[in-house]
Amino acid sequence: MTSAFSTLRRLVFYKSYNRATLGADMILSLDMDSEVPIYQQIRDRIVEAIASGQLVEGSSLPSTRQLAVDLGINFHTVNKAYDLLRREGLLRVNRKSGALVQRDTRSGPPEPGFTAEWETRLRTLLAEAVAHGTGDPAVLDSCRSVLVSFTSPAPASPSANPGAQQGDSAS
Repeated sequence: MTSAFSTLRRLVFYKSYNRATLGADMILSLDMDSEVPIYQQIRDRIVEAIASGQLVEGSSLPSTRQLAVDLGINFHTVNKAYDLLRREGLLRVNRKSGALVQRDTRSGPPEPGFTAEWETRLRTLLAEAVAHGTGDPAVLDSCRSVLVSFTSPAPASPSANPGAQQGDSAS
């Protein structure tokens, strides 16, 4: 039986350099014992950092090789996460300049097709909650709480929030 103390977590601290954030810290926390693949956890933590304003458009991320070394994982795992973020339009990857955040909450409305794809994933998440007996008020309260955590001004950049609500109207 696995106890809470036997779960292997790896935390990595990075300075993300950008004129707007002036070297804001980003914490990447992974659960190495999770059933969620490591590449998906990396992708999810970066998306959350963008949503919370810790990473803004133009912020640099560690190279795939450096992040792999820091986390003690295979380079291809990080490459898969970065490639997924690139395909989602959130990251720009260049062999010479490295990985940069391509869009953030201030980048305006989402790309065409994003809302439909997002609603499909949302439908599945909500179906899981309903299947487990979570009632309507609890689901809405949870959604509201998480959304507020992302749309609150980020500590590193109080002005990182102006466009956060633009994507909300695309439903």
